Amino acid sequence: MRSHLPGLLAAIACALALFGAPAAHGQAAAPVGAFALELHPTSIALEHARDATRVVISARFEDGTTRDVTREAELHVEPRGIARVRADRWVEPLRDGAARLVASWQGRSVEMPLAVSNAELDPALSFERDVLATLTKTGCNAGGCHGSAAGKNGFRLSLFAFDPRKDHERLTRELLARRIDFARPEQSLLLAKPSGGAPHQGGVLFSALSPHYATLLRWIREGARDDAPPPPPLTALEILPRELVLDGAEREHALLVRAVYADGSDRDVTSLALLSSSNDAIARLEGDATVISGQRGSTYLMARFGTLATTARVLVLPSGAPPAAEPSASSNAIDREIQSTLQRLRWQSAPRCSDETFVRRIHLDLVNLLPTPEEVRAFVADADPEKRAKLIDRLLAREEFSRVWAMAWADVFRLESRALEEKGVHLAVRWLTDAIHAGRPFDEIARELLTASGSHFEVPAASYWVAEQDVKAVAENTAQALLGIRLQCAQCHNHPFDRWTMDDYYGFASFFAQVGRKPGFDPRERVVFDARSGGVRHARDGRDVPPRVLGGAAPADVQGQDRRAVLAAWLASAENPWFARHVANRLWERFFGRGLVEPVDDVRISNPPSHPALLEVLAQHLRENRFDLRATARFIASSETYQRDVPIDAAPPEAFAGAAVRRLGAEALLDAIDRVTGVPSEHAGVGSGGRALDLPLAEARHPFLALFGRPARSSACTCERRSEPTLGQALHLVNGTTIAEKIAHPQGRLHRSLAAGKPQAELLEELWLAAYARRPTPSEVARVGAELAGAPDPKAAWEDLLWALLNSREFLFQH
Repeated sequence: MRSHLPGLLAAIACALALFGAPAAHGQAAAPVGAFALELHPTSIALEHARDATRVVISARFEDGTTRDVTREAELHVEPRGIARVRADRWVEPLRDGAARLVASWQGRSVEMPLAVSNAELDPALSFERDVLATLTKTGCNAGGCHGSAAGKNGFRLSLFAFDPRKDHERLTRELLARRIDFARPEQSLLLAKPSGGAPHQGGVLFSALSPHYATLLRWIREGARDDAPPPPPLTALEILPRELVLDGAEREHALLVRAVYADGSDRDVTSLALLSSSNDAIARLEGDATVISGQRGSTYLMARFGTLATTARVLVLPSGAPPAAEPSASSNAIDREIQSTLQRLRWQSAPRCSDETFVRRIHLDLVNLLPTPEEVRAFVADADPEKRAKLIDRLLAREEFSRVWAMAWADVFRLESRALEEKGVHLAVRWLTDAIHAGRPFDEIARELLTASGSHFEVPAASYWVAEQDVKAVAENTAQALLGIRLQCAQCHNHPFDRWTMDDYYGFASFFAQVGRKPGFDPRERVVFDARSGGVRHARDGRDVPPRVLGGAAPADVQGQDRRAVLAAWLASAENPWFARHVANRLWERFFGRGLVEPVDDVRISNPPSHPALLEVLAQHLRENRFDLRATARFIASSETYQRDVPIDAAPPEAFAGAAVRRLGAEALLDAIDRVTGVPSEHAGVGSGGRALDLPLAEARHPFLALFGRPARSSACTCERRSEPTLGQALHLVNGTTIAEKIAHPQGRLHRSLAAGKPQAELLEELWLAAYARRPTPSEVARVGAELAGAPDPKAAWEDLLWALLNSREFLFQH
């Protein structure tokens, strides 16, 4: 480590950016005031004697907060005798008829329609709706128990009941039906083991007095029958209330989970649904579907039942705190959406950033390069009120913008030389760069990629089909790269945290089953073509699965067509809600360091966007501008939200109250070091003076790029690009050759300036502008001047100063 200028090093480089970031420029009282009462659900239809539903009553106050008043409110049925309200606020049928359920609290009332039919009918239990739902709720068919691929102790169930017929067979027929005892139902192993009546490796799951025990016992007594015919499928699931705003910590609110079936019937499944919170510190679940507030913030609750999952949002506010953010006066829809959320959460938005901060930030985000000192001086001196908008336009027109996005998509499209040969990678990346630079709509680029045929040397888009050749892997990569959906879980079982079933998985994979590949004239080349034959067989029953788009109700019409062309036509159509949102989310992530859905390629019901309305605004902007990446990039960069400073309070990153502070990516960091020192790195394949930004190959031949997380493109997952700090990175910055050799280089910026006799004040300003895009403060000038004046070796002192600048948090971070 350099030892000169100890005072300067302590002042500037006391903490490396890898381990920090730049500094930023009991029960609450019940709400009072006007309120409205809300009844959940909004209507009740009880269809047999056992059909019952709980009722949740919320008071929503004028400040937006909600309070559970279910226990305090008066609740009754008019006229009497149709149904009754239990003390625990469950509504049960008494006789057929129509009525109203009326709730009253603090002088206000609200009502809902209530209908009862077949009040005398007590139907047999359903194997799917009751028995399998019970086994799922108690964890019997979870991945850590009998739902694992190999089962447990000789007993296997399908994961989360995705295969009811097999489950019924294993429960009632396997091992001479030893798990069911019709003569003595209470002695059945299905009951004895989970209730503690027999040794059970999984322990006691429920007592003999629980509703779960009663359900299984009744089913056995009724003959342990399978459903014949199968019940109508589940079509919708909802958590009520859909949004809660809780004022202060330790506030409680009851929840209701409701299932809707294809025949129009509905059912309260609160006691059977699997409920979880995405952040227990903000909102945790306890007891029978009660959410309890914690620290300030926003989170989601997820309910899973049958094949569906759904979410509800919970916002927790500091008790009694006034609104912190003012309504946005901006005409930009991004600002209105972000500011609205900040208002609700009572977080303060950061002020507008300085011109110096903006010019550095926008250069790095749009073209992955630091601005030159000359560019900084010109921008700061410019008095034009539209100078930021004009700078955005100039940077968007540069080819570096196209290279940034070509490399980003090359990462997710897995354009790497082991499969494509170096020539193939160069051609494919050049094709992407040229297409983006020419302003081609991104949906058009994606469609060309999906339908490409021919030699991947002559038709570079065909490289996508050479990079991966396994049908299922191509389907998974395509869903993740172009839709942000991770389908992998649905290959072997229904997705446990999303809507996707095995049928969805194999139907989507079937689009890629007829892609043929053969050698070309060049032994390194592959020719892609439509083979017009081939299919995908379902892993569960071996049937050939016809192509079906994700979310589609019926197989796609592919008769006489290239299946890929049918998929490509659907990709950007109105029937596909994922593509535009996914591309918009990736654009947003580039500017803020995180997506509205984070990670950007993990879109699922259990990982909803932080700002759903904003994500739709961005997606619609893309559609209206024909998927012009520049137009939406301009839309984001022009917003006040993007141009804010670092947040001034404790707002979390997902609130977007200010600039996201993040370490520069591997390529941007190496190019930044090169630009500040004036010594370019040597990169094979891009010529003398080339930049890391220009490297098309995935292999990080420069050790710096590998160390700082450049992805190898071995998967479509964005997780391949690593930004987490490591000890190796810190040691390399402090003692490694990359910085040390460039600082000492005789033709570098520092030594050329010293040789030319540049005045100290002028050189200090140049170094600060090059590294930070700002001039040094008077305090910095005074401290550095004092250190330089007392240095026994002026040349070494200047080198130490530049070392300190390059190891400072302000340089290594985007902010």
